[in-house]
Amino acid sequence: MTAVDNPSGYDRPIGPWERRLQQGVVRRISLAELRGWIVAEDERILAINKPGDFVCHPSKDGPWSSLSGAVREYLGGGAAHLVFRLDRETSGLVIYAKDSATARRLQMAAQERKYGKTYLALLVGELREPLAIDRPLGPDLASPVLVKSCVVPIGEGQEARTQVVPVAAAGGFTLARVRTETGRKHQIRAHLQWAGYPLVGDKIYGPDPRLFLDFIEHGWTPRLAAVLFLERQALHCAEIDLRPAGLTWQREIPLAADLQAFAERQGMVLPPRLL
Repeated sequence: MTAVDNPSGYDRPIGPWERRLQQGVVRRISLAELRGWIVAEDERILAINKPGDFVCHPSKDGPWSSLSGAVREYLGGGAAHLVFRLDRETSGLVIYAKDSATARRLQMAAQERKYGKTYLALLVGELREPLAIDRPLGPDLASPVLVKSCVVPIGEGQEARTQVVPVAAAGGFTLARVRTETGRKHQIRAHLQWAGYPLVGDKIYGPDPRLFLDFIEHGWTPRLAAVLFLERQALHCAEIDLRPAGLTWQREIPLAADLQAFAERQGMVLPPRLL
C-alpha cells in the first residue's frame, strides 16, 4: 500500500536515530522564583505559570532543576501530582493536584476529555480563516529526531482533531487561538506543520528537524535565529477550565511577554481579550 499525504513513507518504517539528547544548559530556580509563578492555590490544586525554558518532569540535576521537583520542595516534600504538563519550550498553565483523590479525578477527566484547555500560538504565515484539522497522527519514522510525530494516512495512527482560530496577523505571522479535541503527543505542533503554518521557533516541527540536532550540538546560533525567528517554540497554554470535570475551577493568564513582544514587533494589533 502506498502512503497518502505522508512524505515520511509511514508504510515503510526505516526508523529514526536512536540517540536521545539533552536540551541545552540545565536551569535551576529558587523558591522565590517558583512563588512568583504561582497563579492559584487551594487545598487541592496548585496552578503554575511555567516559563518557556523550564522542564516539568523531575531531572537528575536536583529538585530545583525541574518544575515537579521544585513544587515538591515548595510543598515540604508532600504529594505533587502533575496532571496537565507542558513541553519544556511551551509556556503557560501547569496544574498539580495536592492529593491522590484529586489527582485521580483530574486524570480521569483528562482521559475522558472533560476539561477545557486553550492555547495561544504564533504561526509562520498569515492565516486568515479558521482551520479545523482532523488528521491521524503517528511516529515520524523517517525523522532524525526520535520523538517527532507526523500526520499519517487515514486508518493508521491515532485520531487527532485541532481547532485553530486566527486572532491577529501581520508581517508574515499569525497569533492564533488553538483548542484540541484529542490529546496526542505534539498534536498542535504536528498538525500546524502539516497545515503549512508551523509554530514560530519550533526546532523539530519547523523548516527542518535537523535544526533541533544543531541546537543540541551548538546551542542557539545566528543561523538558527535566521530561520526560526524566536529562541523557543511559540506556544502558550492560556486557559484551563476544570468545570466539565465537576470542579468550580477555571483560570486564564495573559500571553507570555516574549510572545507578545514578538507579535507587536511584527505590527500585530492585539485585541484586549485574546481568548
